Amino acid sequence: MGLFDRVSRVVRANLNDLVSKAEDPEKILDQTIIDMQEDLVQMRQAVASAIASQKRTQQQYNQAQTEANNWQQRAQLALQKGDENLAREALVRKKTHSETAAALQTQLEQQNTMVDTLKRNLIALEGKISEAKTKKDMLKARASAAKANEQLQRVVGNMSTGSAMAAFDRMEEKVLQMEARSQAAAELAGSSLEAQFAMLESGSDVDDELAAMKAQLLGGTPQNQAQLPGTVSPETPSKASTEAVDAELEDLKKKLDQL
Repeated sequence: MGLFDRVSRVVRANLNDLVSKAEDPEKILDQTIIDMQEDLVQMRQAVASAIASQKRTQQQYNQAQTEANNWQQRAQLALQKGDENLAREALVRKKTHSETAAALQTQLEQQNTMVDTLKRNLIALEGKISEAKTKKDMLKARASAAKANEQLQRVVGNMSTGSAMAAFDRMEEKVLQMEARSQAAAELAGSSLEAQFAMLESGSDVDDELAAMKAQLLGGTPQNQAQLPGTVSPETPSKASTEAVDAELEDLKKKLDQL
């Protein structure tokens, strides 16, 4: 293979590639319909011209046939009048018009065939254009759908789905941690409040017990007071019994403080 052939093939390949990339299906379909309609206009003009020519030929044939008939009648008239030369001249004219009519008849038959063929081609072209318009709309709709799908796939492909889902997972984990901290704070607040009330309740019980013990010590029976250490008499408690009560009271207070 020569260098020129190789260069030519490379150039043609690149041109074909550029043309293929530049082809927009919607634009190509629209242009194709325009071209077909232009062909239809030319075809109609050709059919109209052929029909007009057919009609002129028909008129010429009718005229030639009429002239031939007229000269036939004149020849008969001249022969009836005894003018043989004039009759012969009329027959010559009649023959000329008859030959012209015969030639026109052959031409007219050819034109009729051509006109019929052009009419059939015109009808076929109109049908193809109608079919092409319907197919064009369908192909344009498919092309639009394909473009939209391609654009959607390109957008989806450019999206970082993995990182997006990882971000959602991280945010979900943070929300769970926030909910756990909130729940823990609520539980701590509730337990602290319950502990405070428990201390108050326990303190109330101790105070009641202390008051009962005081009442028992101060207002008890002589037998109970006599059983206390250092007790002399219920009316005049001794100093030792008082110190013992105070010591026990202090001891109870220390126990209460340690609670």
